[in-house]
Amino acid sequence: MERALIVGVNKTVDRKTEKSQFAIDEMMSLVKACDMQPVGCLEQNMDSTNASTYIGAGKVREVYDMIRALEADLVIFDNGLSPIQLRNLQKELDCPVMDRTTLILEIFSTRARTREAKLQVETARLQYMLPRLVGLHDALSRQGGASGAMSNKGAGEKKLELDRRRLEQRLTNMKRELENITGERKIQRKKRADSGIPRVSLTGYTNAGKSTIMNSLLSTYAEDEEKKVFENDMLFATLDTTVRRIVPPSQNAFLLSDTVGFISNLPHNLVKAFRSTLEEVQEADLLIHVVDYSNENYMEHIKVTEETLRELGAEKIPMIYVYNKADLCGMGESAVVQGEDRIYMSAKSQNGIETLLTLIAGKLSKEYKVCDLLIPYERGDIVSYLNDNAIVYNMDYRENGVYLNANISLIDTGRYESFIV
Repeated sequence: MERALIVGVNKTVDRKTEKSQFAIDEMMSLVKACDMQPVGCLEQNMDSTNASTYIGAGKVREVYDMIRALEADLVIFDNGLSPIQLRNLQKELDCPVMDRTTLILEIFSTRARTREAKLQVETARLQYMLPRLVGLHDALSRQGGASGAMSNKGAGEKKLELDRRRLEQRLTNMKRELENITGERKIQRKKRADSGIPRVSLTGYTNAGKSTIMNSLLSTYAEDEEKKVFENDMLFATLDTTVRRIVPPSQNAFLLSDTVGFISNLPHNLVKAFRSTLEEVQEADLLIHVVDYSNENYMEHIKVTEETLRELGAEKIPMIYVYNKADLCGMGESAVVQGEDRIYMSAKSQNGIETLLTLIAGKLSKEYKVCDLLIPYERGDIVSYLNDNAIVYNMDYRENGVYLNANISLIDTGRYESFIV
């Protein structure tokens, strides 16, 4: 296991504040999530960063000495580094250097499972690597050769330029493939929208328990265990968007999606690369904001999530706040509800799942209307559809068709308007 020394810079506004400590704790968790061992942390308070090495010359020397004293294998900066800063730091420290964005990209690359997620991560990685090729390692300065489109265009062309062309070509190919997948996802979303079934999306900070809530709902209201999603107590356990149909008894069915979790200072390239995935959040009828109530920084997590939702244009979507892991905070195992949009519960023990469903049903009730319909016998497909996608309170076989008293979605109300009596 690699040993990592963490270096952070506190700007004037954050100096010696809880926000500063929050950043340190989070960085420690990120390093561990990347299967590295944090062996030390060094901070510097400064009003503005050094354009050449990010931190001051004296601090660079201090970091150099700590690397040797702690036998660190690499240095990770809890900030984004420019290409020139990265090159100068590696030269001064004689040690591999990573910044926060690179670390998160590394974590994402190990977590991605589907073809789409792998393409999204690799696209973000290449976009970030391109301007940082200079000085990454001595091998880049050697002459290189290849055939075809990658051939050496001139006797003086260096391997760096060849590597850049290879990355640019690969990036172009991946973007093209990702566009095809994005098109397929849009078609799937349109079909779900046309179905009239409300869409509910789990959102929140990474490792808050979103996947656990989805699996708890599936355990209770789905028979197929294979429908469950991967869950683990780690940052970014889930990168792939998963959509499942939830059919509670005596309640309308809805589609529940589990999406990638958020984190403070989420790299812009990742947000851009995962935008098609995050559109599940944008197009939801209801958001379930899952909060790790046992984390002492949970208020900061809420703030980061709400800021990210604003960036996605999803801040006006109705929301239910789920304060998860409340049993670890001395609140007992019973769910506690506050108002119509706040619940304290434990998804792991499944305490509060039924109460959460009640809150969801209350929020989604505005999307439904109770109607009386008379469906001709030759349209048995409509009767079958409504039995699967609506709450049917009464059904009666009459002389001129099937009479239904049902709670149906507003989309279906318009679709079957001619059958409403």
